[in-house]
Amino acid sequence: MAAIFQGVGAAAALSSLPSNSFDSKNILFSPRRSFSVRKAPSFVVVRSDGTMNLDLNPKGRRAQQFIANAVATKEDSSAASSSSKPGHELLLFEALREGLEEEMERDPRVCVMGEDVGHYGGSYKVTKGLATKFGDLRVLDTPIAENSFTGMGIGAAMTGLRPVVEGMNMGFLLLAFNQISNNCGMLHYTSGGQFTIPIVIRGPGGVGRQLGAEHSQRLESYFQSVPGIQMVACSTPYNAKGLMKAALRSENPVILFEHVLLYNLKERIPDEDYICNLEEAEMVRPGEHVTILTYSRMRYHVMQAAKTLVNKGYDPEVVDIRSLKPFDLYTIGNSVKKTHRVLIVEECMRTGGIGASLTAAITENFHDYLDAPIICLSSQDVPTPYAGRLEEWTVVQPAQIVTVVEQLCQ
Repeated sequence: MAAIFQGVGAAAALSSLPSNSFDSKNILFSPRRSFSVRKAPSFVVVRSDGTMNLDLNPKGRRAQQFIANAVATKEDSSAASSSSKPGHELLLFEALREGLEEEMERDPRVCVMGEDVGHYGGSYKVTKGLATKFGDLRVLDTPIAENSFTGMGIGAAMTGLRPVVEGMNMGFLLLAFNQISNNCGMLHYTSGGQFTIPIVIRGPGGVGRQLGAEHSQRLESYFQSVPGIQMVACSTPYNAKGLMKAALRSENPVILFEHVLLYNLKERIPDEDYICNLEEAEMVRPGEHVTILTYSRMRYHVMQAAKTLVNKGYDPEVVDIRSLKPFDLYTIGNSVKKTHRVLIVEECMRTGGIGASLTAAITENFHDYLDAPIICLSSQDVPTPYAGRLEEWTVVQPAQIVTVVEQLCQ
């Protein structure tokens, strides 16, 4: 391994590029009146116009129903109008690959490591073709040893490289928890600023389609308490590419959470180069009656519920928080001040999840603007069942969101 990274380091040393640091915007807090004390299954392709292409697998019929419930179609869109727009259409996993490929072309210090990321192309094909284009030293296949190659990636970052560590499944990165918590997040501090750790740790997670308990982990709650780490969650091809590029330009360690059921979501993205702010939430739908905060796959459950709510006369405001650490309290606070009611919808576990931390942050900073208690809809605190129907019951569904919003707005 030392010989390998001597080779990578030599290639990086030939570059005359300066260190590119992506400066995220400073979070501005709104004024307040007071404080209150291992192989991937196939999927359905969901286009931006809502049409679906099914693969021919034995569970195709159930897959169609499951994904259709998860992804809300966009209003007033059609295949014809979509094809006439500027830009190009990509699936979410292709958008991640395009962002990674562009950064590898721009900066020779960027490298990738993980299980099957090389010529196989990754378990969900995010790195397909990169080994052929950039070589085996920059796209490094590793043994099945998450603690080893995550630690190796952190060491590579300390020496000046910008590694991307892929977990074949985010649940497997629990084996590297020591490296991520004690090394990745703390070395900049414990070295007195002598080292920066510009590393991106990414991979699929979330409740899939009958992947079982160990492959359905949501690790956001595990890593949110680790100091020194940023966390973001992509939910569309556009922000997947933008967040990937921003993370690779950041001087901080960034964990990028990708949802296994969103990889085949299709969207038209710009041809021009762009990045997304790592600390900024996205206003998905402006509204007046209630603020719904969500992220990742639950964004589409919320948007499906929003259609029903609009038909019933409600006007929900939907915010994709995207930045799981730190929270964009500027965007969130302005929304709370406008609607005075908050519903948090997450796929994370209820106990100690992102929703619990977000509830605490809103209560501490914007309590006086609330006209009703904050409600958080989360996954049940149980291992995710393998049985399909039981699996759906453990996760928040659109009908539950509609019911809670009706109660909040009474």
